[in-house]
Parts: sequence; structure tokens; C-alpha cells
Amino acid sequence: MDSAWLVPAALAVGAVLGAGIFAIVMVAHARGQRAVAVVSSAVPDGVDQVIDALESAGVVLDPSNNVVKASPGALAFGLVFNQALVHPELVKLVDTVRRNGEPITEELSLSRGPFGEAVIHLSVRVARLGARYILLLAEDRTESYRLEEVRRDFIANISHELKTPIGAVGLLAEALVSASKEPEQVKRFAKRLTKESERLARITQEIIELSRLQATDALTKADLVDIDHVVARAIDQNRVVAEAHRVHLVSGGDAGAEVYGDEELLVTALHNLVANAIQYSPDGSRVGVGVNQSDGIVEIAVTDQGVGIEEDEQDRVFERFFRTDPARSRNTGGSGLGLSIVKHVVQNHGGDVRVWSQPGSGSTFTIRLPEASHASATSLGAAAS
Repeated sequence: MDSAWLVPAALAVGAVLGAGIFAIVMVAHARGQRAVAVVSSAVPDGVDQVIDALESAGVVLDPSNNVVKASPGALAFGLVFNQALVHPELVKLVDTVRRNGEPITEELSLSRGPFGEAVIHLSVRVARLGARYILLLAEDRTESYRLEEVRRDFIANISHELKTPIGAVGLLAEALVSASKEPEQVKRFAKRLTKESERLARITQEIIELSRLQATDALTKADLVDIDHVVARAIDQNRVVAEAHRVHLVSGGDAGAEVYGDEELLVTALHNLVANAIQYSPDGSRVGVGVNQSDGIVEIAVTDQGVGIEEDEQDRVFERFFRTDPARSRNTGGSGLGLSIVKHVVQNHGGDVRVWSQPGSGSTFTIRLPEASHASATSLGAAAS
């Protein structure tokens, strides 16, 4: 056989085979690109802009329930973290819509932060978005819930507490008329009348303050708050009373802690704890305020050497008008609202407040708040997802 034509034939076959392989590679590449497009997390055209423009919470999820888009409102409400929905209640709604295909609207009460008892009330709408995605929209209804609760509580507070000093003022006024010709009696009744009127004004102010705390969200205009400054202000506000009772105020712990919130409200809360500690401490004792920050949590502890609280009363100290020692509270003018105000301030900041106490050995009240640096890092991580 003549071998002269074998080389050109081999080259021709090689060229054909090469062209075939190249064509196969190009087809595979094109198919791969289409496959990538199918599994891409990109949402349908225009949805990105709509979600970004929402003031309320908006979330788009892919078939694996991964969050592919979330509005700023969804991040602010804490609904999304690490490309996933945080609350099981929302996941359950999404799964139901994915299974049945029908839109769902429900009212839900969800936890506000990583700890504490505060909740956020949402009207949630879940529906399909095209063939693959699920759209979740949530409107904040917390304000309307708060207003209704405030209305009920304000009426209950007035009927429960104000009737006592109002009745006392009326009786003392009558006594003044009867004793008009007895100067010493007039002085005594007038002094008691002044004391009751001051108590009435103080209770009224605290009821208004408590109602305001329930009616508004302290974090709607949250700023970066220096906890060292909060501690210094709260101690300074109580210094005169402490010196009058020879109670030594000390502070310490971690410096530089920061949280997001309302400084005035946090000062009010800490002031109430320090004032309570002084009120229930013996003369010549010490009240300490310590700050600790770890694992994304800032703790502010107020410790006294006072009479302590019985174990069966510790769960009730944050109730409105509850007093562990009613006689002592009346003598000092306490309304029984101070710790309730503390609780609401802290809850509005996404935290909680705890108490440890042993009768005869004193008490420690601890405010726990999300640390600002931790909160911002979490938000950034969620936004990046």
C-alpha cells in the first residue's frame, strides 16, 4: 500500500476530530451557562428595585429557602440573618405557600431580639413570585397593639393608684376647715397635704412616663450611646440622696461599652435602679454599678447591701405598683412604678433585666443590652447576604 497519502489523511481526520471536540466543548459550555442561569440567585427583573424601595419588610426566597434579597426593613426587624429567615413561624408560612401555591396573610407576634421578652407584631403576606421564588412582605402593627395596651393600662393605673392620694387630699382639706382656729393643727394638716400632693404629682408623672414608654418605640431614632456616660449621669443624679444616707456609690468594670438606643431613657432606667438600691440599703452601706461586655452583650449591674427580696416576690418586682415593703415605700414616697419603667425601657432596647437577691444580703439588678458593635456587625452580615 502506498503510504504517501496516509499523512494527509491522518491530518484531515485529526482536524475533523478536533473540530468535533471543540463543538462538543462549546455546546457543554453553553448548557453549563444555561444551568448556572437556572440556579442563579438573581431575582426577576425589577424586583431588586422594589424591595430596596420598601419601607416595610420585604424578603425574596429561592427554592431552598435561602434569602436572595431582603429590604432594609426586614434587616431592621431582625427577620433575616445569614441568608435565612430567623423565625420558625415565617419559615412555616413559606413552606405552606410553596406546598399549596396559595397566598397567605397572617398576624404574627415575633421575638424582637436575640434575648428578652419584647415582641414585634407583624401583618405578614406570603405569595409565590414567578415559578421559583417566594415573596414575603411584613407590615409593622406593633404601634397599634401598644396604643390599645396603653389605653387599657392607663385606665387601670388611674383607678388602682390615684384614688388613694386623691382621697387623702380631700380628707385633709376637710380637716383644715374644721381646724381653722387651731394653728398647730392647721400646720400639721397642711404639711401632710403638701406631702400627699407631691406624691400625687409624682405618681401622675410616672404613669405618664410609663404610658409613653409603652406607646412609642425607643429605637425608632436610635443613636450610639456611651454606657460610661449613662452610668456617670445616673450616679450623679442620686449622689445627694446617697450622701444624705451616707451610702457610698462606686462604679467600675469594662470601659468603652456602647449600645444603640435613647440615652435619656437608659439614664432614667439606671437612675431608678440606683435610687431603689439606696432606698432599701442601710445607712453607711455601699451601692455599686458595674459594667461588663462579652459575647455581644452589655451588662449593667446595680448591687446593694440592703434588706434583699424574698424568693417568691422576685418574679413580681417589675409589676406595676408592686412593693416588697409597702410601709417603707409610703414613707419614702415610692409609687411602685420605678422598676416597671426600667423593664419597659430595657425591652424597648431589645434587652432584658434580671434580679438576684437574698434576704439580708442585698440584691443585684442587671440590665442586659445588645452591644452596638455586635449589632452593627450582624446587620452588615445580613445585608451582605
